[in-house]
Amino acid sequence: MNQLLQMGANTVLSSSKGNVTVSYEISNSIDISLTAFLLTDSDKVQGDSGIIFYNQPKSASGVATLISPENVGNTKVHKMNFDMSKVPAGITKVAITLTEDNSTGFSNVKNLKAEIYTNNTIIKLTPSGFTNENGIVVLELYLRNGQTKAKSIWRGFDSGLSGLCENYGVEVESEEKNMSSDPKTIQKQTPKEPDKNLAVTENKNRQNTLAAISLEKVKGNISLVKGQKAVIIEKTPVITATVSWKTGTDYDIYALVYTKNGKQVDVAMFGAKGTPPLRSYGNGAVEHQGDIRRNNQPTKTEEIKLRLNNDILAVVPVVYSAQSNGTGSFYRYKVSMSIDNHNGTSVTIVAKNANNNDRIYSCVPGILHNTQDGVIINPLEYYSAPNSESRPKLIMGSSNMVEVLMDKGPINDYK
Repeated sequence: MNQLLQMGANTVLSSSKGNVTVSYEISNSIDISLTAFLLTDSDKVQGDSGIIFYNQPKSASGVATLISPENVGNTKVHKMNFDMSKVPAGITKVAITLTEDNSTGFSNVKNLKAEIYTNNTIIKLTPSGFTNENGIVVLELYLRNGQTKAKSIWRGFDSGLSGLCENYGVEVESEEKNMSSDPKTIQKQTPKEPDKNLAVTENKNRQNTLAAISLEKVKGNISLVKGQKAVIIEKTPVITATVSWKTGTDYDIYALVYTKNGKQVDVAMFGAKGTPPLRSYGNGAVEHQGDIRRNNQPTKTEEIKLRLNNDILAVVPVVYSAQSNGTGSFYRYKVSMSIDNHNGTSVTIVAKNANNNDRIYSCVPGILHNTQDGVIINPLEYYSAPNSESRPKLIMGSSNMVEVLMDKGPINDYK
């Protein structure tokens, strides 16, 4: 059964479970993101966990889950599954919103519509039109007298995502404020004008808009461990990734690069099956500084220089100890990785969760996502399976962030 829901109208849904889709005609001039806000009776979020977006695509309770957008012919389709029976305590409403991240406005979006699917019912919602709006509240799902209801909203904000955040009680700060003070629910650096010369692609920096808003932009010397929230640092012309360890074994560092066209490039001083050695990629955009062999220094280091350009979505440094190097434990040799932007900020990830297993040969301390607003550093601390000599593989995840799959790449050459 099909039903049309006019703007401002509400209706009872046939089930507490279903999904919402938002679709529109694909265009190279627009880049749209879907975000859901979990709201209290006062229409405010309770904290970071109340914002569902590409980097946090599922609520802890399971009330809302974002699905990676798809192209269907000439139409882009965003989807969110919902289960209002799983609404957490204190939450009564889910607001589903859109932002146009190229700042061209929704007046340029053609054939925009939303649909709610529950059981065999399809409820269609269509806006009347927009002018300068860059942010829109499309609809709300809410509970009333034990029933799940939906309301067609289509209310716009000229201030885009920041306007939506302020509307729902998310405090937005500029980077000029003192970052050492207690962080608010959300922190954001001063918005930048988009680069008009950049081509818009399928996976084009989906993280650009929300990354700086949802993450704390840090300065100074920062230490991260697995399980901690990612941080964002200023992107400077040269960033150095340094891996260090106690002397006694011969580790090697290499970098996996993921580009906008979905290609993985391995920057390594040694090869792997079907993958030749490559010291530098992209005219020095990612460049290995040379192999450091065994010596008598108490601490050894290897470096990779990053001069990040717009073609690079992510860089993953990997620490490797070949079987031919003999046994070695990431825990015993105190492996750590530091990312330094040479402008007062250094982020260090220590292999704190490593064990004494001498047959684990690869460690991925963390991943760096390249965005217009800065470099996102996420502590991963992944380890290969025992006895595996295979490299990791990078893929674009369902949340439009690059993900690391251990042991899925080519086997490293014998050293």
